Amino acid sequence: MSKITLAQGSVEAESFGTGPTLVVFHSLLADRTSFDAVIPDLAAHFRVIVPALPGFGHSAPAPGGLAGVADRMAEAIAELGGKVALLGNGYGGFVALQMTLRAPHLVSRLVIADAGAAFSEPGRAAFRGMAMGAAAKGLEGIADIAMRRLFSPDFHAENPALVAERRAIFLQSNPEIVIAACTALADMDLRPQIPAIAIPTLVIVGAQDEATPPAMSEELAELLPHARLQILDGLAHVPQLQDPARFLMAVLPFLKQNQDVLL
Repeated sequence: MSKITLAQGSVEAESFGTGPTLVVFHSLLADRTSFDAVIPDLAAHFRVIVPALPGFGHSAPAPGGLAGVADRMAEAIAELGGKVALLGNGYGGFVALQMTLRAPHLVSRLVIADAGAAFSEPGRAAFRGMAMGAAAKGLEGIADIAMRRLFSPDFHAENPALVAERRAIFLQSNPEIVIAACTALADMDLRPQIPAIAIPTLVIVGAQDEATPPAMSEELAELLPHARLQILDGLAHVPQLQDPARFLMAVLPFLKQNQDVLL
């Protein structure tokens, strides 16, 4: 592992392995360490770049909402040279979609894990509620809600130590960044643009995901011209944390395919 900076020093990242480049974007509620368990297997086949998204870790915030975050990450990826495979989970999936729309020349293959093109009205209301709660009470005031959106009730009961660890990590986030991201996600609707993404795409989702329910992934896969959908039974919003082996079984065969062959 080596530490690198991108986008003229504004994005901090870690690099693992060698080979074709795979860039991984983390969720809003789970930082880049949520990929720690799967990085060794991914790095056996790829040069895996794991950035902290703007406003997280030591990466500088990016103005301009979701589009501004996407443009900052496009700048970062451009510095890596050549096209990359891109994997985004949750918020990172939304950033990945927006970035691919705005800079399609940078991405050869896309994996979207537990994200979509737009939220339902109840989903929008939930994000607005989280933004209001964080503004009024800080992240501590929405931490329990955030953890319920990450993991199913059964997983909470069976893995209290992991849930407590992820809660502590979430509380280290910048409240202003979380509020801005929740507001951006509540307002987002990429559905008119999504059919323009003409690269091979794998859409995966945990069947128990309450944050970005499977219906969102189903809609996204229908809108994308070259997409495959895979629903992971028993998992929720961060499948790479819940069951690293099953997550790898879902994404590795797709990522290792000849990138010049469409689905």
